[in-house]
Amino acid sequence: MATEHESVELVGDELVGNVARAALFAALMGAGAYVSFPNPISPIPVTLQVLVVFLAGIFLGPVWGGASMLLYLVAGAAGAPVFAGGSAGVGALVGPTAGYLWSYPIAAAVVGAIVHGGVELGDYRVGTVRLVGAMVVGTAVIYALGVIGFAYVQNVGLVAAFWTAAAAFIPAEAFKIAAAVGIVRSDAIAAE
Repeated sequence: MATEHESVELVGDELVGNVARAALFAALMGAGAYVSFPNPISPIPVTLQVLVVFLAGIFLGPVWGGASMLLYLVAGAAGAPVFAGGSAGVGALVGPTAGYLWSYPIAAAVVGAIVHGGVELGDYRVGTVRLVGAMVVGTAVIYALGVIGFAYVQNVGLVAAFWTAAAAFIPAEAFKIAAAVGIVRSDAIAAE
């Protein structure tokens, strides 16, 4: 006796692809935390994480870019050593750099929304002014939450926190913005 079975698709291919890309960017974010340079004017190291935040927003858009950064935070809170210096656990989400960590999903969503012109995923190949502007706004979000978090946890004033947790990183962020523009514009070397 033969029975026929129909194939049932529980999850669409588009959703699977988006989740996979979000997981990839979460992993890249964790790897970016390991590329760390001491900052001569701040106890907070310079990492490649902000570059990954920019790229997640640009390539994945506001929804999935933000989701990838949330996935990164969940992985780190669950014990994966993906925070700066290989740290992990909930403690990092309430420590001196917690404001930066909490800002990453918001900043990726903001960068994605500006680049894509809303919440829908569009073409990320926009003009350079719009691309750079999106990353400058994303940097402002990261700095705002980073400074507030640092000031609160370290019990220092906002001005002192600004100099330690934001101004000290401006040259590094300029390089990351330039690198992101270069990566986005590198379609000539992309595989077809």
